[in-house]
Amino acid sequence: MEKEGTGKKILVVDDKEENRRLLRKLLMLHGYGIVEAATGEAAIEMAQSEHPDLILMDLRLREGIDGIEATIRLRAIPAVAGIPVIAITASVSPEDVQRALDSGCNGFIRKPIDIDEFPGQIAQYLAR
Repeated sequence: MEKEGTGKKILVVDDKEENRRLLRKLLMLHGYGIVEAATGEAAIEMAQSEHPDLILMDLRLREGIDGIEATIRLRAIPAVAGIPVIAITASVSPEDVQRALDSGCNGFIRKPIDIDEFPGQIAQYLAR
């Protein structure tokens, strides 16, 4: 049986190594290829060089630009503007959700992630 993520590449953007490690393990377990970035600037570079199928963007990055600004900048680059960006953050107030959507995010996953629901959420975002 083929894993659901076979052939799909996901860019994980999070400034905390432990968060990237958890997402990496979960995604790889489901057959996804992973590339990672710890800053918004690195995310923009990785998106352009790797052309992932999906970007998981932490909104609160401690160094450089935050996830909101990184998403805005990604949307301004024609070669990567169409890649779905999913906000993944603990900031889930209605205002934060709206800011993420206004910046160009295609969806929102709450931290801490639910490890049972997460693979299905990713599959749904990739199917859109």
